[in-house]
Amino acid sequence: AAARPPAVTPRRQEGGRPDTALPSLAARSRLPAEATPAVQDEGSPPPAAAVVPAAVMDEIRSLRRIVEQQLAGFAWGEVARSEPAKTEMLRQMLDAGFSPRFARELLADLPRELDVAQALAWVRGRAERGMLTIDGEADIVDRGGIYALVGPTGVGKTTTAAKLAARCVLRHGARKLALVTTDGYRIGAHEQLRIYGRILGVPVHLARDAKDLRATLHDLRHTHMVLIDTMGMSQRDRMVGEQVAMFRDNDVRSLLLLAATGRGDTLDDVVRAYGGLGLAGCILTKVDEAASLASSLDVLIRHELRLYYVSNGQRVPEDLHLPNRPYLLHRAFKDLPESSPHRLAGVEPGLVMAGGSDGMLSVGGQRG
Repeated sequence: AAARPPAVTPRRQEGGRPDTALPSLAARSRLPAEATPAVQDEGSPPPAAAVVPAAVMDEIRSLRRIVEQQLAGFAWGEVARSEPAKTEMLRQMLDAGFSPRFARELLADLPRELDVAQALAWVRGRAERGMLTIDGEADIVDRGGIYALVGPTGVGKTTTAAKLAARCVLRHGARKLALVTTDGYRIGAHEQLRIYGRILGVPVHLARDAKDLRATLHDLRHTHMVLIDTMGMSQRDRMVGEQVAMFRDNDVRSLLLLAATGRGDTLDDVVRAYGGLGLAGCILTKVDEAASLASSLDVLIRHELRLYYVSNGQRVPEDLHLPNRPYLLHRAFKDLPESSPHRLAGVEPGLVMAGGSDGMLSVGGQRG
């Protein structure tokens, strides 16, 4: 008889039970293709289990904010008891419009023994030392040179150019000055400057591009002062970069015009956008329209921008002045009345500081 193949005896595990792993794998390999679990389509909604963690994280973040606010209130009360002058100065600075970061850094080294009046004098003095300005001997009208007035739309570039031009003509005569405009894009944009030029007896030149500007400046190379009025544009406009390159290639000093009525974050944005110009400094405009100068001076000090002039009206040339630091800081630190809706009350200054990235403890003297 034919020999039978030896029977396969199930291998026994240590516990004495047959090992059925191999038959199980073999049986699984014989499953029809449709029995294989389907891969979830990318377009299908995620399972409910994947949504729950996101909702939980939102709840955790919400609870964290509540706890941080509670802790900020406790910390503010503690700091107010231990350093009343510092907390009062912080409230005044936030009320005025200074940024939390600037207030924190300025107050970090405030001596503990000062009362509120002494603390205010100390803070003003420190801010004044950090504020860069020119003095009478550095007036660009007397020094001469080539200056471009740059900045966003509506800050008063053309009017300021007229004020500087009138100042120069009164001191040195019309033959010592030339006006240039690069705003050849808008219809009639340079007409206002031409009107000022006719009144002052000063020629006005139009430079449409870098080549035109180079040729114009070459022709005016012996002129005592050349003022360039530029097209107003958003700080996010790509043409800001073209303007940067044009002035850099022609050795033009740029003065950035900042409106004192602007928000601090907007002014920061403008300075960053035009910073590539290698700014010589800035001119602060619309000072007469601003309720407070805190935001604008905050930006100037933090970015170390030298202030050349202050403009406080539309009159040409009367409403253009060299900067007076004590007066400007007096305007900036002017305290709000008790009835003002913009005045922080109670623990609100602490909550504002807690909302910053450096935390509430910075109020107590630690630098962020």
